[in-house]
Amino acid sequence: MIKTDDIFSISSEAEFLDLALKVFRFQFENNNVYRSYCDLLYVNPSDVKHLHEIPFLPIQFFKSHTVLSSQNDIETTFTSSGTTGQITSKHHVTDLKIYESSFKNGFQHFYGNIEDYTLIALLPNYLEREGSSLVYMVNQLINDSNKPESGFYLNNLDELKDTLVQLDKNNKKVLLIGVSFALLDLIESYTFNLNNTIVMETGGMKGRRKELIREELHKLLKQGFGVDTIHSEYGMTELLSQAYSKGHGVFNCPPWMNILTRDTEDALTVFNTPKTGGINIIDLANINSCSFIATQDLGRLLPNNQFEIIGRFDNSDIRGCNLMVL
Repeated sequence: MIKTDDIFSISSEAEFLDLALKVFRFQFENNNVYRSYCDLLYVNPSDVKHLHEIPFLPIQFFKSHTVLSSQNDIETTFTSSGTTGQITSKHHVTDLKIYESSFKNGFQHFYGNIEDYTLIALLPNYLEREGSSLVYMVNQLINDSNKPESGFYLNNLDELKDTLVQLDKNNKKVLLIGVSFALLDLIESYTFNLNNTIVMETGGMKGRRKELIREELHKLLKQGFGVDTIHSEYGMTELLSQAYSKGHGVFNCPPWMNILTRDTEDALTVFNTPKTGGINIIDLANINSCSFIATQDLGRLLPNNQFEIIGRFDNSDIRGCNLMVL
């Protein structure tokens, strides 16, 4: 039996490998969708000794199948955002406490005690959707911060501006987290010179603005907020963990999460050395769904398990991963 405490107490690469192989065996036996995918690839746990040998389930399966490794009741279902008519991803969660442990431990790992911060969220487009895993996480962190000014500010930019300026003037540590288009909306209305505030973008123009490359976006945000660096959060509906960047688009994973890359022409070939390619994610917090996911992102692996996101696959499809269209 795999214990949740084992996941969040990983302290070495050897421990990660050992637990990842245990999780792989568990999900092979208990996740019907994943087992069928592995069978089609003729992969058996007895043949797998290294991370790059584990099959990675194409992320599209969260749109077309119920991806579960648990027989327990579903507590909530997180859904991806999408335009009208689009099929959205559904991540069925049977134990919300695991998700809460993941994002709280992850935040602590990178930023310290949430009670040290006032958390201001500029996520207007997401609050209209109850199924947003991002909103769930930020709402919990807002509550945990125990600060009266912490909260979602939606489209109330005047109040947000006054709050940011006053908190920064009083030397209060602030984390401003928002989707890209909302942060740009704010700095088009006001100019800041913040000395005690971390500005963190979570990506996503969501059709509201022209897509910008990271360098352009961060340059505008740095100028508008008067800060030296822009932080970023990397997460998705299908994951229960987040990676964070403290600047320059270089992301770090918490100890229970790992990134590999795959060949862009042969999606079933996973590199065992740092290379540029499709992003494959191991998220051990996904113990009750699937921990091994081939995403639609393109990225570059860097030393020390750091990585950069450099784009998306054309048409957001993973080439060569349509083995199991049912």
